[in-house]
Amino acid sequence: MDFASQILKWYRKEKRNLPWRSTRNPYLIWLSEVILQQTRVDQGMDYYLQFSEKYPDIEMLAEASEQEVLKMWQGLGYYSRARNMLFAARQLMSEFNGVFPRDYEQIRKLKGVGEYTAAAIASIAYGQRVAVVDGNVKRVISRLFGLKNTGNDLYKKVKQIMSEQINFQPPGDFNQAVMEFGALYCVPKNPLCDHCIFFDHCVARKKALVEKLPVKVPGKKPKPRYFSYLVINIREENSIVMRKRNVNDIWKNLYDFPLIETKKALSAEDLQKEPAWDVWFGKEQQIRGSSGLYRHQLTHRTIIAQFHFVDKSSISELSLHENWEIIALENINTLPLPRLIERFISTYYPSEYSDI
Repeated sequence: MDFASQILKWYRKEKRNLPWRSTRNPYLIWLSEVILQQTRVDQGMDYYLQFSEKYPDIEMLAEASEQEVLKMWQGLGYYSRARNMLFAARQLMSEFNGVFPRDYEQIRKLKGVGEYTAAAIASIAYGQRVAVVDGNVKRVISRLFGLKNTGNDLYKKVKQIMSEQINFQPPGDFNQAVMEFGALYCVPKNPLCDHCIFFDHCVARKKALVEKLPVKVPGKKPKPRYFSYLVINIREENSIVMRKRNVNDIWKNLYDFPLIETKKALSAEDLQKEPAWDVWFGKEQQIRGSSGLYRHQLTHRTIIAQFHFVDKSSISELSLHENWEIIALENINTLPLPRLIERFISTYYPSEYSDI
């Protein structure tokens, strides 16, 4: 079986027409790879087009504010990607004179750039013979060659096979071909085995292991976190209090509302007994009303949130605490927000957040 030649022949005939495939600009290839980490192509396409239009080169991205970048990233999740991308753009300007490095090891020095991303950029933009290994590649290689390894052992074995196969092929096209085949044919569930170009050679198909490879290692069950959000309305100002999350936690540097986190969901009555409530409002302040429960799933956490409405007549009645900001309702849509907060605002303040 001439795996490399066959998959390249398939790729040149069947590949999708994606904008980052029409360029060898390392900046645009890097941008696409960052966006497509943990993101489907159909979801990431609009983000790539918007970013590449607003920030067409390294210098323009480096000059952007973090709030601007996070706002454009809003909805993609895994926001550390956006923060790292901005940091790396500034790193490119300060350490590399705004020129994207050509060497794999130099590319690896950029903030947030791991082995996979560096290999993709080096091979696609510069033709370096560095093999990529991502989820699609692992799936294709493990099934085709019948690999039952797991974890780092699987990574090493797949890397070895890919490195052997890439030696006599155009590196960028070969890497993209294997990834594309995993995205279109050798998909996680119900792969298109009957139409597969490797039908006669696939070890997993011959041994009825297609659904079992690559071997799945049970992940940790997501832990619940309980958020009681305080939606503080200032009526005379037509404003609301929001908080910038500036600690090393989920949604860093995005905006949500002041919150009290507890080990279980609290009723409005119990929430008003929490020590933070007394510090912020005193015993006389009452909750006007509450939303239903919102559930938001993250990779390792399940957020169970409820929003409680607190009314203030004017700013003078309110003591602002750390990271609290008074935001005019008409300006809410300028802030980078977690998807959970978007969902809430689009329901309770639809006219002010009409672009959701």
